[in-house]
Amino acid sequence: MADRTAQPNPDDGDILVVSHLKKHFGSHGKLFAKNTNPVRAVDDVSFSIKRGTTMGLVGESGCGKTTIGRSIMKLHEITGGSILFNGTDLATVHGRALRKMRPHLQMVFQDPYSSLPPRMPVGEIIGEAARVHKIVSKSGFKQYVMRIMAQCGLQPQHFSRYPHEFSGGQRQRICIARAVAMQPELIICDEPVSALDVSIQAQIINLMKDLQNENGYTYLFISHDLSVVKHISDTIGVMYLGNLVETGSKDRIFNNPMHPYTKALLSAVPTSDPDSRAERIILEGDIPSPANPPSGCKFSTRCRECTDKCRETEPELIDYGDGHFAACHLYPRPQ
Repeated sequence: MADRTAQPNPDDGDILVVSHLKKHFGSHGKLFAKNTNPVRAVDDVSFSIKRGTTMGLVGESGCGKTTIGRSIMKLHEITGGSILFNGTDLATVHGRALRKMRPHLQMVFQDPYSSLPPRMPVGEIIGEAARVHKIVSKSGFKQYVMRIMAQCGLQPQHFSRYPHEFSGGQRQRICIARAVAMQPELIICDEPVSALDVSIQAQIINLMKDLQNENGYTYLFISHDLSVVKHISDTIGVMYLGNLVETGSKDRIFNNPMHPYTKALLSAVPTSDPDSRAERIILEGDIPSPANPPSGCKFSTRCRECTDKCRETEPELIDYGDGHFAACHLYPRPQ
């Protein structure tokens, strides 16, 4: 297996350093499971996020984006690699130590309605975990929750209402408020605006940026919508079938995409210019199975620039300058 990327340095301001992360799912409970290949949802991924910045993670459905987020949150036990949060490997943290670390890592899920307990009023939903972890005292509970609600654009009368009484955008504000109430350092945002109308998406994104500016939060923003990712991210990672195929600053990815898959994704982004004649790159064929990926480059079965070398040899994720990494045989290794 090729070394996907150089190891990030945890001492250079990185709050999160993911190194050679693997998460494979077996076929437990199925007939002849021993002869079934594991599903390689995440297959050797490395990246880092600097404190106070936002990294966007993009790719088609099933590429492993959400699995990475859930692995960081310890909702999945990883198969291999390490996840360093403030220098501590989360894979080795359990029990009381994990409970103590929980407030610093929070997640905003894709579907706000299913992630909210329907029988709890909003005030309790937002403040319950903060009270359990002794972030707020019993006497100051309501005042604390009211302040968090105000920061997230919720009204005082919402304190005693229930999730079914709110719109989708308001429910996502509740989910954000619940995460913010824990005073976290890192927030994993798993498709937080994909279920919302475009106008509401803009409001939620602006809210998240305002909260980041005020409190210094670090975001891992998982999305399939590149126009949203462009608006909020500082750096971007592009995933395909469990691997990072390109990563770099927002400007480098949008202005100088290198990997054919990144170019195809960018060609599908709608433009407001009616005279634009940008070529739309149509990807043919289906995504291969993560349980039986093709040899060589995993994108070779859908790439119109594929060569024999692509089919035979897996490309390494190489730095082509200014932290712009790409895994593609079309470009010579820099000297």
